[in-house]
Amino acid sequence: MKTQSILIAAVLAVHIPVTAFADNGFFLAASVGSAELSEDFDGFDVDADSTAYRITAGWRFSDYLAVEGGYHNFGDFEQTFDIAGTPTDVSLKADGFTLGGVGSIPLGERFDLFGRVGAFFWDGDADLNGVTQATPEDTNLYLGLGARFKLNERFSITGDGSRYDLDGTTGTVFSLGAELRF
Repeated sequence: MKTQSILIAAVLAVHIPVTAFADNGFFLAASVGSAELSEDFDGFDVDADSTAYRITAGWRFSDYLAVEGGYHNFGDFEQTFDIAGTPTDVSLKADGFTLGGVGSIPLGERFDLFGRVGAFFWDGDADLNGVTQATPEDTNLYLGLGARFKLNERFSITGDGSRYDLDGTTGTVFSLGAELRF
């Protein structure tokens, strides 16, 4: 009987902290979406979309606050312009690393809204007819708003919109993703 009581107490001691703090701790997330760029680059009015993806990892301190870092790739923005009767292909790319904070507002047990803000450490390529014209790199601000739906204790689906400042140019990304909590 005494051994059985010790065994039950040990099992409860291990499981209670895990379930009480299941939303806190380490997480991995990934998303895919549509990136939009609509800017004037040296006389070229680029208005293009591409497929973007993001991979992040972070630590959730509570239901309200987390930090995250990750990699974001905007994909390739490509457009052709007619310059004096000659087609000119313009290709723009940007990718980089993020480091920031996430604030969440729980709206029940399974749903929450979140906002993110941080630094985007990026570099890019600007090509005309396959020839690199510029390779900018900088560190700029990113902001985002989204929603998370918890399917179970460990897995959630997310949807969000984020704006990235790319050295005076704004990139906008709308994405759907998944988050795995450990």
